[in-house]
Amino acid sequence: MSSAPTSEQRAATRVRPACSPVMYQRWSHLLFLHWRWDPAAIQATLPEGLYVDTFANQADLGVVPFWMDAIRPRFCPPIPGLSWFLELNLRTYVHTADGTPGVWFYSLDCNNPVAVHLARTFFSLPYVHARQTGTRPSAHNHHRAEFKSQRTPLSADQLSGKYGWSDNFQYNAIPGSTPAPAIPGTLEYFLAERYILFSRSARTGRLAYGQVWHTPYKLAPAHVSCSTALFGENGFPSPETFAHSMVSPGVDVSIYPLRRLTA
Repeated sequence: MSSAPTSEQRAATRVRPACSPVMYQRWSHLLFLHWRWDPAAIQATLPEGLYVDTFANQADLGVVPFWMDAIRPRFCPPIPGLSWFLELNLRTYVHTADGTPGVWFYSLDCNNPVAVHLARTFFSLPYVHARQTGTRPSAHNHHRAEFKSQRTPLSADQLSGKYGWSDNFQYNAIPGSTPAPAIPGTLEYFLAERYILFSRSARTGRLAYGQVWHTPYKLAPAHVSCSTALFGENGFPSPETFAHSMVSPGVDVSIYPLRRLTA
């Protein structure tokens, strides 16, 4: 038996942990794209011990491209060439048997091979190396971001110069909208206010969880054009249109130690 998260449990994950963080990061220029999904189809993909989290009796699959900035361990400064990179993830929302809500990642594509290795080794997260490029929003480009990603190794056509991006996003906040924190009880709050991630060791199969802390995202509705191969690459059928989109300028993030999940 499992219990769906209560509003109090969702709010409790937003509290800054009492222990010291192990790492600091900034997540910048995020796009949150979400598709409503059949909860049973999502549940079939989850490891034992995790349960699909739903809003209005529907699950969600999310695609999130963004910039990772100034990544550093607690006692070290950022390192040029290593501490700034791009990331693209496919995710869903889950909870434990006792109702603790969080995020389950199907994949996290990243253009920094060192970060891929460290995340897979120390956090048991399914990072994948990819070739990626992006243009941050600015007044020059009408505050529109562009983000492109292609997993490696490349195909023969790509190696010969016929390069095509399998994941391509252009996005900006709808003009006139003002980014603001999500209101508890709304779909935006359900999707964005997530402070716990779950992972599973490839070696032992055991589940673990890690907590992050940041101020609430300031979110705005978005104009988006995109194409993405992440669904097929993770065994899902490709949806025709996305159901929900929002952007955030970003947050400063504290990362806390990974801990083994007990029943």
